[in-house]
Amino acid sequence: MTTETAEPGLRERKRRATRRAIQVAVLELLAERGLDGVTVDEISRVADVSPRTFFNYFASKEEAMLGDSPELPSRQHIDDFLHGDGTVLEDLALLLRHAGDKSANDVEMLHLRHGLLKQFPQLFAMRMASMRAFEESVGEVVAERLALDDPDLDADTRASRARLTTLVAFAAMRHAWQAWAHGEPHRELTDQLAASFDELKSLLASEHA
Repeated sequence: MTTETAEPGLRERKRRATRRAIQVAVLELLAERGLDGVTVDEISRVADVSPRTFFNYFASKEEAMLGDSPELPSRQHIDDFLHGDGTVLEDLALLLRHAGDKSANDVEMLHLRHGLLKQFPQLFAMRMASMRAFEESVGEVVAERLALDDPDLDADTRASRARLTTLVAFAAMRHAWQAWAHGEPHRELTDQLAASFDELKSLLASEHA
């Protein structure tokens, strides 16, 4: 399944550029001075925005540093997954291709952010909390799909399978992120995600050959 997305208008492109400028500024300043040595005023100055504009985009410097957490896509994409005709993992791969943070294909910010997450454990904990929330939301959707596929499946078995399916899918996502970050510079993350799930499908198929 493919989707056609319209190019963003000038206003949206400016909004994205401002958001990115703020994030890059905070990431670079934190790398130089540490978490306690950077203020919103300094971040705003480097990003060439006012502090008021900063707070229009982020509630704090920590939030700007962490960026957007992945989230489930539109209800239409969720419904497509729930009523898909492929395997659960195949259809989940399609769903996750539409999910992700808004800077998903920005390699520069990915590397800057990962370096800081290793340096500041408190920020790493915040990032992991947001990822767990996303994981839980995916798990709930998977459980809903399993209930539709097999209404006679008991609740405990359904919950266990939903959890296992979600963990396997997230392992494929991590594989995709790592391969993309160190791979071809112009490759889209969504393309790498599809490739990682294809590799997982081949691996599972070989185990049953």
